Parts: sequence; structure tokens; C-alpha cells
Amino acid sequence: MKLAFFGGTFDPVHLGHLAIARAAADKLDLDIVYFVPADVPPHKRGRNLTEFQHRFAMLALATAEDQRFVPSLLEANSGHPNYSIQTIRMLKSTLKKSDKLYFLIGIDAFMEIGSWRQPVELLSECDFVVANRPGHSLGDIAKALPAPLRPSDTVLQALRRKQSGSTIVLPATTIHLLDSVHESISSTQIRAAAHKSLKQLSSHVPRVVAEYIRKEHLYLGSGSRREKESAAEGSKVLSFRRARHQE
Repeated sequence: MKLAFFGGTFDPVHLGHLAIARAAADKLDLDIVYFVPADVPPHKRGRNLTEFQHRFAMLALATAEDQRFVPSLLEANSGHPNYSIQTIRMLKSTLKKSDKLYFLIGIDAFMEIGSWRQPVELLSECDFVVANRPGHSLGDIAKALPAPLRPSDTVLQALRRKQSGSTIVLPATTIHLLDSVHESISSTQIRAAAHKSLKQLSSHVPRVVAEYIRKEHLYLGSGSRREKESAAEGSKVLSFRRARHQE
């Protein structure tokens, strides 16, 4: 089988994520794309993420119509930062030797891969599929590689000038460039749309996800149900403490 790992916070999963997965599955004839939401993303520690159960529920809804897409709990309830090298090795331990595994990633994340944990080892574990966007060349992608894997300056210059081809073949891995995706959606756009109509929200996320967001009052900032409940609970505690001091 041919499989792909697609990790991220998915907060929430949106049409851009699905377009990338669909393009990769079509191009490489993938049997399965595992969507793996991180419980504790190392690069976003301290950021206020939506609860894991909501992010996973939205993934399950968004991927239901494509049999190739599988929401995964590989990084659920870990209690520690989810490093890709550990997750990939865990996933590979469940596969057959004849299976082919790819790592699906967006260009912005790939440009930071040199700062990831054990990047050389990670790149040696499987082939990578990089979802590109205008303004980046094969040379840019090759330059982002960790120093031990980075081609020479001469090769980098040749890759920047290259007008055709979509792969970089290295001794330990092959990097496939995915050029056919043009969905540009940000979490800021989704949060803004969450305050508007269901139709506007559905232009960024699948309609079933938009309906879930509205039902659970997600991405509404200080107006969300969750924050209102938290504030109400805080008020109760404060009132109790004041009463105790007045006794």
C-alpha cells in the first residue's frame, strides 16, 4: 500500500488541507492519507488551541466522504510534545515492509524543517511531499534542508533555474513537489467568518465542519460559549471567596 502522514494542529481542518491531501493522493496514487492532529504541537506550545476532541471531531466530519482519508489518534492524549520523528517511527512500526510511506507537508512548514527534532533522521525515514505555492522553487526547498543533506551551491543554483520537474532525489529520501494546489486559507479568515453567516464560513471549511463550529460555538473569541462558562464559573468562585472573608 501507499500511505501518507499528514500532521498538524488542524484548528480547524479547512478546504486547503483537503485540497492538498486530494492532490497528493491523486498524483501519487495513495491508498490512505492519515490526518494526524497533534495533541501538544512542539512549535505551538503556549498557544491557546481548541480542545483536541473538537479538532478531531471536525477532522472526522471533513474526511468522511473520501475513503482514502483517515483521521488518526496517533498523537492523542500523549501528555508531551508530539515530535514528528517519534510519530513517524510509531506509524512505520505498524506497516508492512512492502508499504510505501510519504510525509505530506506545506511549503511554509517545510522551510522550517531544519529546526525540527532530528531533521536528518526524519527525512531519512520516508519520502516527502511538499505542497508548494507561488514564489518557491526546487532550489528554495533544497536550501531549506539540514546541512548534511543540502546539495552543493552549484546544484542549488541549477535547481533554482530548473523550469520543469518536480522531484529532488537525495541518497536518503526523495522530495516530491506538489504544484497543483491553490487554496490559500488562514485561521484568521476562519475566525472572522465564524462571526458571520454559515455560508461565509462554509467558503473556508466543509459545510459539515461549519455546522459543527456553529453548534459548538467555536472560534468566537470572548463571545464563545466555552469562555462564557469559564467566566461564569470564575465569578462563582470569586463570590464564594468574598463570602468566606465576610464571615
